[in-house]
Amino acid sequence: MSKPEPGDNPAKDKKKPVASNQIDVQGIAEKVTSNIEKVILGKRKQILLALAAYLAEGHILLEDVPGVAKTILARAISRSVGCVFKRIQCTPDLLPSDINGVSIFNQKTTEFEFRPGPIFAQTVLADEINRATPRTQAALLEAMAERRVTADGQTYNLKPPFLVIATQNPVDHEGTFPLPEAQLDRFLIKLSLGYPTIEEEALMLKRLQFGHPIDDVVPVVSSADWIACQEVVRKIHLDDQIRTYILEIVHGTRDNENILLGGSPRASLSLQRAAQASAAIQGRTFVVPDDVKKLVAPVLSHRIILKPETRLRKIKTEDVIKDVLDDIPVPVSSDYHTEKDYF
Repeated sequence: MSKPEPGDNPAKDKKKPVASNQIDVQGIAEKVTSNIEKVILGKRKQILLALAAYLAEGHILLEDVPGVAKTILARAISRSVGCVFKRIQCTPDLLPSDINGVSIFNQKTTEFEFRPGPIFAQTVLADEINRATPRTQAALLEAMAERRVTADGQTYNLKPPFLVIATQNPVDHEGTFPLPEAQLDRFLIKLSLGYPTIEEEALMLKRLQFGHPIDDVVPVVSSADWIACQEVVRKIHLDDQIRTYILEIVHGTRDNENILLGGSPRASLSLQRAAQASAAIQGRTFVVPDDVKKLVAPVLSHRIILKPETRLRKIKTEDVIKDVLDDIPVPVSSDYHTEKDYF
Protein backbone atom coordinates (compact mmCIF):
# COMPACT_ATOMS: atom_id res chain seq x y z
CA MET A 1 0.00 0.00 0.00
CA SER A 2 1.51 3.30 -1.08
CA LYS A 3 1.76 6.04 1.51
CA PRO A 4 0.02 9.30 0.61
CA GLU A 5 2.29 12.24 -0.15
CA PRO A 6 2.33 15.15 2.34
CA GLY A 7 -0.65 17.42 1.78
CA ASP A 8 -2.68 14.76 -0.05
CA ASN A 9 -6.11 13.82 1.27
CA PRO A 10 -6.73 10.10 0.66
CA ALA A 11 -10.45 10.70 1.12
CA LYS A 12 -10.45 12.34 -2.32
CA ASP A 13 -9.52 9.05 -3.91
CA LYS A 14 -12.16 6.61 -5.03
CA LYS A 15 -13.13 4.21 -2.26
CA LYS A 16 -11.50 0.85 -2.73
CA PRO A 17 -10.98 -2.25 -0.58
CA VAL A 18 -7.93 -2.29 1.64
CA ALA A 19 -5.47 -4.73 0.17
CA SER A 20 -1.90 -5.76 0.77
CA ASN A 21 -0.61 -8.79 -1.12
CA GLN A 22 -4.24 -9.38 -2.16
CA ILE A 23 -5.49 -9.31 1.44
CA ASP A 24 -9.03 -7.88 1.54
CA VAL A 25 -9.61 -6.88 5.17
CA GLN A 26 -13.23 -5.93 4.56
CA GLY A 27 -14.02 -9.27 2.92
CA ILE A 28 -12.24 -11.28 5.59
CA ALA A 29 -13.94 -9.35 8.40
CA GLU A 30 -17.33 -9.93 6.75
CA LYS A 31 -16.69 -13.68 6.48
CA VAL A 32 -15.67 -13.91 10.13
CA THR A 33 -18.65 -11.81 11.23
CA SER A 34 -21.11 -13.97 9.28
CA ASN A 35 -19.54 -17.09 10.78
CA ILE A 36 -19.88 -15.76 14.33
CA GLU A 37 -23.48 -14.72 13.68
CA LYS A 38 -24.33 -18.40 13.28
CA VAL A 39 -24.09 -18.68 17.07
CA ILE A 40 -24.45 -15.06 18.29
CA LEU A 41 -27.79 -13.59 17.20
CA GLY A 42 -28.55 -9.89 16.85
CA LYS A 43 -25.18 -8.63 18.11
CA ARG A 44 -23.50 -7.52 14.88
CA LYS A 45 -22.35 -4.20 16.34
CA GLN A 46 -20.62 -5.89 19.28
CA ILE A 47 -19.07 -8.52 17.01
CA LEU A 48 -17.62 -5.83 14.73
CA LEU A 49 -16.24 -3.95 17.73
CA ALA A 50 -14.60 -7.15 18.98
CA LEU A 51 -13.07 -7.81 15.54
CA ALA A 52 -11.85 -4.20 15.38
CA ALA A 53 -10.00 -4.74 18.67
CA TYR A 54 -8.61 -8.04 17.38
CA LEU A 55 -7.41 -6.44 14.13
CA ALA A 56 -5.83 -3.62 16.16
CA GLU A 57 -3.87 -6.27 18.12
CA GLY A 58 -5.67 -5.32 21.33
CA HIS A 59 -7.49 -7.25 24.05
CA ILE A 60 -11.17 -7.31 24.96
CA LEU A 61 -12.97 -6.93 28.30
CA LEU A 62 -16.53 -8.31 28.27
CA GLU A 63 -18.55 -7.02 31.20
CA ASP A 64 -22.08 -8.36 31.37
CA VAL A 65 -24.49 -10.49 33.35
CA PRO A 66 -24.22 -14.31 33.19
CA GLY A 67 -25.71 -16.26 30.32
CA VAL A 68 -25.50 -13.75 27.46
CA ALA A 69 -22.96 -15.73 25.39
CA LYS A 70 -19.70 -14.04 26.44
CA THR A 71 -17.83 -17.35 26.39
CA ILE A 72 -19.49 -18.41 23.13
CA LEU A 73 -18.34 -15.18 21.48
CA ALA A 74 -14.74 -15.88 22.48
CA ARG A 75 -14.91 -19.46 21.20
CA ALA A 76 -16.56 -18.40 17.94
CA ILE A 77 -13.88 -15.77 17.26
CA SER A 78 -11.11 -18.27 17.89
CA ARG A 79 -12.67 -21.00 15.75
CA SER A 80 -13.42 -18.63 12.87
CA VAL A 81 -9.73 -17.67 12.61
CA GLY A 82 -8.45 -21.21 13.18
CA CYS A 83 -6.59 -20.40 16.40
CA VAL A 84 -5.84 -22.51 19.47
CA PHE A 85 -8.33 -21.67 22.22
CA LYS A 86 -7.90 -22.09 25.98
CA ARG A 87 -10.21 -21.10 28.81
CA ILE A 88 -9.08 -20.09 32.29
CA GLN A 89 -11.79 -20.25 34.94
CA CYS A 90 -10.60 -17.68 37.47
CA THR A 91 -11.07 -18.49 41.16
CA PRO A 92 -9.48 -17.10 44.35
CA ASP A 93 -7.16 -20.13 44.64
CA LEU A 94 -5.85 -19.83 41.06
CA LEU A 95 -2.06 -19.37 41.02
CA PRO A 96 0.12 -17.53 38.48
CA SER A 97 1.77 -20.86 37.60
CA ASP A 98 -1.66 -22.21 36.67
CA ILE A 99 -1.71 -19.57 33.92
CA ASN A 100 1.90 -19.32 32.78
CA GLY A 101 3.00 -22.90 33.31
CA VAL A 102 5.40 -24.71 35.61
CA SER A 103 8.67 -26.64 35.44
CA ILE A 104 8.38 -30.32 36.41
CA PHE A 105 11.30 -32.59 37.23
CA ASN A 106 11.63 -35.48 34.79
CA GLN A 107 13.15 -38.45 36.59
CA LYS A 108 14.12 -40.16 33.34
CA THR A 109 16.18 -37.26 32.02
CA THR A 110 17.02 -35.87 35.49
CA GLU A 111 16.14 -32.42 34.18
CA PHE A 112 13.35 -29.93 34.69
CA GLU A 113 10.86 -29.66 31.83
CA PHE A 114 8.63 -26.66 31.32
CA ARG A 115 4.93 -27.42 30.91
CA PRO A 116 3.26 -24.44 29.23
CA GLY A 117 0.07 -23.10 30.77
CA PRO A 118 -3.11 -22.01 28.97
CA ILE A 119 -1.66 -18.53 28.30
CA PHE A 120 0.34 -20.13 25.46
CA ALA A 121 -2.82 -20.53 23.39
CA GLN A 122 -3.52 -17.97 20.66
CA THR A 123 -6.93 -17.01 22.05
CA VAL A 124 -7.22 -17.04 25.84
CA LEU A 125 -10.49 -16.58 27.70
CA ALA A 126 -10.05 -15.42 31.31
CA ASP A 127 -13.54 -16.13 32.62
CA GLU A 128 -14.64 -14.07 35.63
CA ILE A 129 -11.23 -12.45 35.85
CA ASN A 130 -12.23 -10.36 38.87
CA ARG A 131 -12.53 -13.53 40.96
CA ALA A 132 -8.79 -14.16 40.67
CA THR A 133 -6.44 -12.58 43.23
CA PRO A 134 -4.37 -9.50 42.24
CA ARG A 135 -1.24 -11.68 42.16
CA THR A 136 -2.82 -13.96 39.57
CA GLN A 137 -4.30 -11.07 37.61
CA ALA A 138 -0.82 -9.58 37.36
CA ALA A 139 0.38 -12.77 35.66
CA LEU A 140 -1.58 -11.66 32.61
CA LEU A 141 0.09 -8.25 32.38
CA GLU A 142 3.32 -9.27 30.67
CA ALA A 143 1.51 -11.56 28.25
CA MET A 144 -1.03 -8.89 27.29
CA ALA A 145 1.46 -6.05 26.94
CA GLU A 146 4.54 -7.77 25.49
CA ARG A 147 3.12 -11.03 24.10
CA ARG A 148 5.64 -13.08 25.98
CA VAL A 149 5.84 -14.98 29.26
CA THR A 150 8.69 -15.26 31.73
CA ALA A 151 8.77 -18.41 33.85
CA ASP A 152 11.66 -19.78 35.91
CA GLY A 153 13.99 -17.16 34.46
CA GLN A 154 13.20 -18.09 30.84
CA THR A 155 11.29 -15.92 28.41
CA TYR A 156 8.90 -17.52 25.93
CA ASN A 157 7.28 -15.71 23.01
CA LEU A 158 3.56 -16.24 22.45
CA LYS A 159 2.33 -17.37 19.06
CA PRO A 160 0.46 -14.70 17.07
CA PRO A 161 -2.28 -13.70 16.59
CA PHE A 162 -2.55 -13.47 20.39
CA LEU A 163 -5.79 -12.32 22.01
CA VAL A 164 -6.98 -12.18 25.61
CA ILE A 165 -10.71 -11.96 26.19
CA ALA A 166 -11.62 -11.41 29.84
CA THR A 167 -15.11 -11.50 31.29
CA GLN A 168 -16.53 -10.18 34.52
CA ASN A 169 -19.96 -9.93 36.12
CA PRO A 170 -20.93 -6.33 36.98
CA VAL A 171 -23.67 -7.41 39.38
CA ASP A 172 -22.16 -9.90 41.82
CA HIS A 173 -19.19 -8.29 43.61
CA GLU A 174 -19.01 -10.61 46.63
CA GLY A 175 -15.65 -12.36 46.83
CA THR A 176 -14.19 -10.48 43.88
CA PHE A 177 -11.02 -8.45 43.35
CA PRO A 178 -11.63 -5.39 41.13
CA LEU A 179 -9.11 -5.03 38.34
CA PRO A 180 -6.54 -2.30 39.01
CA GLU A 181 -6.26 0.61 36.61
CA ALA A 182 -2.93 -0.70 35.29
CA GLN A 183 -4.65 -3.86 34.09
CA LEU A 184 -7.83 -2.21 32.83
CA ASP A 185 -5.64 0.02 30.66
CA ARG A 186 -4.28 -3.09 28.90
CA PHE A 187 -7.68 -3.84 27.38
CA LEU A 188 -8.25 -1.98 24.14
CA ILE A 189 -12.04 -1.99 24.47
CA LYS A 190 -14.78 -2.91 26.94
CA LEU A 191 -17.99 -4.43 25.58
CA SER A 192 -21.40 -5.42 26.86
CA LEU A 193 -23.50 -7.84 24.81
CA GLY A 194 -26.82 -7.24 26.55
CA TYR A 195 -29.96 -9.35 26.44
CA PRO A 196 -31.43 -10.53 23.10
CA THR A 197 -34.85 -9.46 21.89
CA ILE A 198 -37.74 -11.90 22.35
CA GLU A 199 -37.58 -12.79 18.64
CA GLU A 200 -33.83 -13.45 18.79
CA GLU A 201 -34.23 -15.52 21.95
CA ALA A 202 -37.03 -17.57 20.35
CA LEU A 203 -34.77 -18.32 17.37
CA MET A 204 -31.98 -19.25 19.80
CA LEU A 205 -34.25 -21.81 21.51
CA LYS A 206 -34.99 -23.43 18.15
CA ARG A 207 -31.34 -23.62 17.17
CA LEU A 208 -30.27 -25.13 20.49
CA GLN A 209 -33.00 -27.79 20.65
CA PHE A 210 -30.90 -30.60 19.21
CA GLY A 211 -27.34 -29.35 19.75
CA HIS A 212 -25.16 -26.30 20.02
CA PRO A 213 -24.29 -24.53 16.75
CA ILE A 214 -20.82 -23.69 18.10
CA ASP A 215 -19.90 -27.31 17.29
CA ASP A 216 -20.49 -26.59 13.61
CA VAL A 217 -18.41 -23.39 13.47
CA VAL A 218 -15.34 -23.98 11.30
CA PRO A 219 -12.42 -21.71 10.33
CA VAL A 220 -13.27 -19.36 7.47
CA VAL A 221 -9.83 -17.71 7.34
CA SER A 222 -6.37 -18.82 8.41
CA SER A 223 -4.43 -17.31 11.27
CA ALA A 224 -1.79 -16.25 8.72
CA ASP A 225 -4.42 -14.25 6.80
CA TRP A 226 -5.55 -12.61 10.04
CA ILE A 227 -1.98 -11.61 10.87
CA ALA A 228 -1.68 -10.12 7.37
CA CYS A 229 -4.88 -8.15 8.03
CA GLN A 230 -3.37 -6.80 11.26
CA GLU A 231 -0.35 -5.61 9.29
CA VAL A 232 -2.63 -3.84 6.81
CA VAL A 233 -4.46 -2.08 9.65
CA ARG A 234 -1.18 -0.54 10.84
CA LYS A 235 -0.79 1.08 7.40
CA ILE A 236 -4.23 2.74 7.35
CA HIS A 237 -3.68 6.48 6.79
CA LEU A 238 -4.55 9.07 9.44
CA ASP A 239 -4.76 12.71 8.45
CA ASP A 240 -3.13 15.16 10.87
CA GLN A 241 -6.59 16.59 11.58
CA ILE A 242 -7.85 13.17 12.67
CA ARG A 243 -4.81 12.59 14.85
CA THR A 244 -5.30 15.99 16.48
CA TYR A 245 -8.98 15.15 17.01
CA ILE A 246 -8.00 11.97 18.87
CA LEU A 247 -5.55 13.86 21.07
CA GLU A 248 -8.07 16.59 21.89
CA ILE A 249 -10.62 13.96 22.97
CA VAL A 250 -8.20 12.19 25.31
CA HIS A 251 -6.84 15.45 26.70
CA GLY A 252 -10.43 16.58 27.19
CA THR A 253 -10.96 13.70 29.62
CA ARG A 254 -8.02 14.93 31.68
CA ASP A 255 -9.42 18.45 32.06
CA ASN A 256 -13.08 17.58 32.63
CA GLU A 257 -14.52 18.70 35.98
CA ASN A 258 -16.35 15.39 36.46
CA ILE A 259 -13.32 13.14 35.85
CA LEU A 260 -10.76 12.26 38.50
CA LEU A 261 -8.48 10.25 36.19
CA GLY A 262 -8.54 10.82 32.43
CA GLY A 263 -7.22 8.79 29.54
CA SER A 264 -3.53 7.92 29.39
CA PRO A 265 -1.25 8.15 26.34
CA ARG A 266 -2.02 4.46 25.86
CA ALA A 267 -5.67 5.50 25.50
CA SER A 268 -4.70 7.82 22.61
CA LEU A 269 -2.79 5.03 20.92
CA SER A 270 -5.64 2.55 21.45
CA LEU A 271 -8.19 4.96 19.98
CA GLN A 272 -5.96 5.52 16.95
CA ARG A 273 -5.45 1.79 16.37
CA ALA A 274 -9.14 1.03 16.84
CA ALA A 275 -10.09 3.77 14.36
CA GLN A 276 -7.64 2.32 11.81
CA ALA A 277 -9.25 -1.11 12.25
CA SER A 278 -12.72 0.41 11.85
CA ALA A 279 -11.69 2.02 8.58
CA ALA A 280 -10.20 -1.24 7.28
CA ILE A 281 -13.36 -3.20 8.15
CA GLN A 282 -15.37 -0.70 6.11
CA GLY A 283 -13.02 -1.04 3.14
CA ARG A 284 -11.24 2.30 3.39
CA THR A 285 -7.55 3.13 3.33
CA PHE A 286 -8.03 6.18 5.56
CA VAL A 287 -9.70 7.12 8.85
CA VAL A 288 -12.69 9.49 9.03
CA PRO A 289 -14.02 11.31 12.14
CA ASP A 290 -16.94 8.87 12.49
CA ASP A 291 -14.46 6.03 13.00
CA VAL A 292 -13.13 7.87 16.03
CA LYS A 293 -16.46 9.05 17.44
CA LYS A 294 -18.08 5.61 17.43
CA LEU A 295 -15.13 4.04 19.24
CA VAL A 296 -14.54 6.66 21.95
CA ALA A 297 -16.90 5.08 24.49
CA PRO A 298 -15.73 1.44 24.06
CA VAL A 299 -12.07 2.51 24.18
CA LEU A 300 -12.20 5.09 26.99
CA SER A 301 -15.05 4.11 29.33
CA HIS A 302 -13.00 1.61 31.37
CA ARG A 303 -9.95 3.90 31.55
CA ILE A 304 -11.73 6.85 33.15
CA ILE A 305 -12.43 7.30 36.87
CA LEU A 306 -15.20 9.68 37.81
CA LYS A 307 -14.99 11.94 40.86
CA PRO A 308 -16.91 10.69 43.94
CA GLU A 309 -19.33 13.61 43.81
CA THR A 310 -20.04 12.82 40.15
CA ARG A 311 -20.90 9.22 41.00
CA LEU A 312 -23.15 10.41 43.82
CA ARG A 313 -25.11 12.43 41.27
CA LYS A 314 -25.69 9.17 39.34
CA ILE A 315 -23.83 10.48 36.29
CA LYS A 316 -22.56 7.67 34.07
CA THR A 317 -19.14 7.48 32.45
CA GLU A 318 -20.73 7.30 29.00
CA ASP A 319 -22.58 10.58 29.65
CA VAL A 320 -19.37 12.33 30.66
CA ILE A 321 -17.61 11.02 27.54
CA LYS A 322 -20.48 12.35 25.42
CA ASP A 323 -20.06 15.78 27.02
CA VAL A 324 -16.33 15.69 26.21
CA LEU A 325 -17.11 14.82 22.58
CA ASP A 326 -19.70 17.60 22.31
CA ASP A 327 -17.12 20.19 23.43
CA ILE A 328 -14.58 19.26 20.75
CA PRO A 329 -15.08 20.43 17.15
CA VAL A 330 -15.16 17.63 14.60
CA PRO A 331 -12.78 17.93 11.63
CA VAL A 332 -15.00 19.05 8.75
CA SER A 333 -14.45 18.02 5.16
CA SER A 334 -16.87 17.18 2.37
CA ASP A 335 -14.67 14.17 1.64
CA TYR A 336 -15.15 12.64 5.11
CA HIS A 337 -18.12 10.33 4.73
CA THR A 338 -19.10 6.73 5.25
CA GLU A 339 -21.40 4.82 2.98
CA LYS A 340 -22.63 2.33 5.59
CA ASP A 341 -23.04 2.49 9.34
CA TYR A 342 -21.13 -0.59 10.44
CA PHE A 343 -20.82 0.23 14.11
